[in-house]
Amino acid sequence: MKLPCLVLVAALIPTFAFAQEQSPVPAPTPPPRVYPVALPNYDEETATRLQIFLDNSDFGPGKIDGKMGEFFRKALISYKHAHAMPKTGAVDQWMLDQVPATYTTYTIREEDLKQIGEVPGSRADQARLKWLPYNSLLEFVAERFHSAETYIQKLNPGKDWEHLQAGETLKVPNVLPFEVEKFTEGKVPENPAFASRKVFVDTYEHLLEVFDHDQLVCVFPITPGSKSLPAPVGTWKILGVNVWPWFRYDEGMLNYGVRTENYYNLPPGPNNLVGVLWMGLNKPGIGIHGTNNPETIGRAASHGCIRLANWDAARVKDLVSVGDTVLIF
Repeated sequence: MKLPCLVLVAALIPTFAFAQEQSPVPAPTPPPRVYPVALPNYDEETATRLQIFLDNSDFGPGKIDGKMGEFFRKALISYKHAHAMPKTGAVDQWMLDQVPATYTTYTIREEDLKQIGEVPGSRADQARLKWLPYNSLLEFVAERFHSAETYIQKLNPGKDWEHLQAGETLKVPNVLPFEVEKFTEGKVPENPAFASRKVFVDTYEHLLEVFDHDQLVCVFPITPGSKSLPAPVGTWKILGVNVWPWFRYDEGMLNYGVRTENYYNLPPGPNNLVGVLWMGLNKPGIGIHGTNNPETIGRAASHGCIRLANWDAARVKDLVSVGDTVLIF
């Protein structure tokens, strides 16, 4: 399923709609690829502990599911590369020691129930709302703990997910939670401390990497465009960052790259198609953003943009600044 890229965020139209398309000179050199290594066969709990360690260190392994998949391997090797460790699939005990408890518990709160609601199927009906909430508590809990919904269900056998109530306790991975209620709609200011940082978008490996000079700061899995509307290769700049953006849903722009007047302004929320974040580039209509469907990251196509899981997009905004260079290659 192709998921759309944001054409223009309504709140940012004055900035992005008339931005001049250009590539700064000189272009930074892409980092070397360091990923082709074999991994030992870890059991589910050990794999989960390692996923949590990497995730807490800003080296995103993809959704936590107790499996050693593609992005787990890339995150592990990237972490080792960043810390000048031998780039093998072996895991040192000290990594596991950073996560003494693989699982924790989470008790559903009354305020969590307010994050859940019905999201209509049609864009016209969605545009009439003020907020696009989570569809279910399962979706809410899985995103909060960076996990696959099927893994949360596996950790909690016998739960009636359609009728969960406040006060019920769930077993979840012991990862730093994505606390959606703490994010407020608005622009993110520049961070002068990160003015020299550069963002590298690897469309082959499906990774977003941030460097501070020669130091690798973080790595997160992405979906970078599609065959018909690929992410634009080149060197760009971050023009602005918005939390809880509005989405200008224009099928003409999404499918053919032609802006039309037949569109819907969709309200913010976790089930907005660009999720928690829009980071606009000086390539009109192109940006780095979140998603309403983290299960598709690295797999399903996007419409030219760079899509991350919401929990990763929320961290990227705190690791870069408006004005930073973005190299898509």
